[in-house]
Amino acid sequence: MIRKTQQRDGRVRITFVLPVGEPDGPVSVVGCFNDWTPGEHELRRRSNGTRSTTVTVDQGSRLRFRYLGPNGHWFDDEHADDRDGQDNLVQA
Repeated sequence: MIRKTQQRDGRVRITFVLPVGEPDGPVSVVGCFNDWTPGEHELRRRSNGTRSTTVTVDQGSRLRFRYLGPNGHWFDDEHADDRDGQDNLVQA
């Protein structure tokens, strides 16, 4: 799931959320907003069992991203706004 929250300063907070245990092990969201650096935005377990991380970007930004799981496993988010054949896309 991807949640978008408009901030008072005009920026948008994007929260990336994965369901309980999917996949097992550490996962980070990697994309244009962190120079595709694995581990920069690792999803942390929440009290409800989901895992999430948040980035704040300028309104109107178009983000490219993918998830990176254990053993170099890349995977997509079915809730992305769009896909271009390589990456997931989300509009802030």
